[in-house]
Amino acid sequence: MGSAAVDEIKEMAVHVLRENGVCRAALFGSMVTGEDSSGSDVDMLVEFEGKKSLLDLAGLKIALEDLLGRKVDVITYGSLNPLLRDRI
Repeated sequence: MGSAAVDEIKEMAVHVLRENGVCRAALFGSMVTGEDSSGSDVDMLVEFEGKKSLLDLAGLKIALEDLLGRKVDVITYGSLNPLLRDRI
């Protein structure tokens, strides 16, 4: 996927992210590196404003999947393994 498609996903997702209380988000993984295929998922790193529950995270995941039409993996900055942080 080219940078234009990544930009399009960002533009599409902004409204859903804001509606769900996300204050910071980033895409990572095969889609960003250009190693994705038509069946690849979207990997997204998010930070919420305030404390959110697992149900909030699941709701965000479902809303993004409905919007983008592909599987989305959502990971919070707080749950990110420190050893992986530099690689993302």
